[in-house]
Amino acid sequence: MKSIKEIYKTGKGPSSSHTMGPERAAKLFIGENPDVDKVVVTLYGSLAKTGKGHHTDRAIRETLGEVETEIFFDVETTNVPHVNTLDFVGYKNGEKTAFLRVKSIGGGEISVEGRPDVTPPEIYPENNFTSIAEYCRENNLRLRDYVYKYESEDIKEYLATAWETMKKSIAEGLSTKGELEGGLKVERKAQYLFEQRHIDESEATMQNRLVCAYAFAVGEQNASCGTVVTAPTCGACSVLPAALKYMQEKKGFSDEKIIDALAVGGLIGCIVKQNASISGAECGCQAEMGTACSMTAAALCELYEMGTDQIEYAAEVAMEHHLGLTCDPIGGLVQIPCIERGAVCAMRAINACNLASFLASTRRISFDSVVDTMYQTGKDLSSCYRETSEGGLAKTYNKKKKK
Repeated sequence: MKSIKEIYKTGKGPSSSHTMGPERAAKLFIGENPDVDKVVVTLYGSLAKTGKGHHTDRAIRETLGEVETEIFFDVETTNVPHVNTLDFVGYKNGEKTAFLRVKSIGGGEISVEGRPDVTPPEIYPENNFTSIAEYCRENNLRLRDYVYKYESEDIKEYLATAWETMKKSIAEGLSTKGELEGGLKVERKAQYLFEQRHIDESEATMQNRLVCAYAFAVGEQNASCGTVVTAPTCGACSVLPAALKYMQEKKGFSDEKIIDALAVGGLIGCIVKQNASISGAECGCQAEMGTACSMTAAALCELYEMGTDQIEYAAEVAMEHHLGLTCDPIGGLVQIPCIERGAVCAMRAINACNLASFLASTRRISFDSVVDTMYQTGKDLSSCYRETSEGGLAKTYNKKKKK
């Protein structure tokens, strides 16, 4: 299983698989072929169908710089190795000199067939929650200790930087007003929600307004191509920072405790990525928001020093109640329903943590089982519900728009 650094990547939104992944692929291609004077890029699958809304073309052009670039959105070809496949063809003086086929597999990670140097190394010997929990029990370790045992020495520093970036995304989102680009006329709402936090003095309302304000802030920054941290993706990046920011302010948790929480949350994300998928184009939004909710619920449990069984229960509950969630962004934009969904997901993670504090002993479903179920459900979903904007809300909205 790979490092949690692959779960927490810093970059520009709005989509880790549609902007960060293609950007990384373009850097790889031009780095290996610096002499080409023209590049033709062909996008397939979800990249072709939602690439314009996700700014895939912009990410590629900006990365290739001054090189003449043509980008084609091939929505017809289906016999490609992954739903997020892209081809690069390089030319020099009119002659084809280079070719590279890349798969953007989620969370900003890419894969190239026959190129192990492109794939991050495996660092964890265990590959699922059950085996990790068993190892921790046998060696009297908490999950955070397990992470620190196998990660590089700079992992705490890495997570500290990620946390600072998350907090900066919240601050920038709260201080910005206006309409998000893309044509849907979506107004930023984070600042408004934040300003409404004192209207009802009840603790529950205060929590809801603040958590949602923080989630909207990050989601809106992501939608406007701002800098965010994947957790585990750009589309689901708002959930974890929103809940952790609220808890730090409310309960006074130190940054050191937050880093421990990020470590445990990242481990959960790695487990999902290893055994299923974190890509909306592959398994629907259950793979993105569902994983984000599980990561956040587990991280919150770590803040409260809950046991391994309680952490597993919280992560399982969080994922279980996202099963079947479709990825149907209107207009291919990471705005509707994505931004609101992040806020709802953050609140659900808090609820899952609360349940775990006293119901973990009643658990009947393992986290590994619900991850496997999510993956099978994702494979059963029609392609129109897997980040193609051809079904669900995207289709309904387009029908109403045409009337």
